[in-house]
Amino acid sequence: MSFTLYNWVLSGNCYKVRLLASLLDVAYETVAVDFHPGQQHKSEAMLALNPAGTLPVLVAGDLVLTETPAMLAWIAATFDPSGRWWPTNDARAMAEVMEWLAFSSALTATSGEARLKAVLDRPIDLPKALAGAERCFRQLEQHLVERRFGGGVWLVGDHPTIADIACFPYVALSPDGGLEHDAFPAIREWLYAIRGLPGFKTMPGIHELHELREGEAVHG
Repeated sequence: MSFTLYNWVLSGNCYKVRLLASLLDVAYETVAVDFHPGQQHKSEAMLALNPAGTLPVLVAGDLVLTETPAMLAWIAATFDPSGRWWPTNDARAMAEVMEWLAFSSALTATSGEARLKAVLDRPIDLPKALAGAERCFRQLEQHLVERRFGGGVWLVGDHPTIADIACFPYVALSPDGGLEHDAFPAIREWLYAIRGLPGFKTMPGIHELHELREGEAVHG
């Protein structure tokens, strides 16, 4: 089984799907959608596929998914026989992953919005978005510090999950919107750990691990 991803290369949400597929070595097709400036996601054809007019959209046979967390869960459940990326056999771990999937939406609405303001000059309240993003980062930092005291690296359990993938892009891309990582050492180490995973792939604004280690001033 494969799937088709309706994709905009600069979207952090689209990148989440591409990243998980790469980590799981899943082959898929992409359809490029001109989000900006073409507004193709609002075209008649795209609205017929996804009435919300958002990206990404995943299509697999008669299955159409329009919410990124659902796409991550479906990909992990379909292509990861180990069950580690989406731990449905562990009720507590699954619930904790779902909490972080919800948290990733807050990152999109704050850090992601600040980035869109910087990149596309979206008419948003930038100070409000940055303040919200900083609150999210403080919460994430505290959790990661607590995990490190217990010997953990990932958001949930002893293996990366779709929780890490869901939260990664709009944390890694936050310098584009004006929020640096200097005050969040545990977050920086978590970002490094994700970049070090076999199969990790980049997107514009997110660099390979070796590029960061060679020059810590590089953003992303």
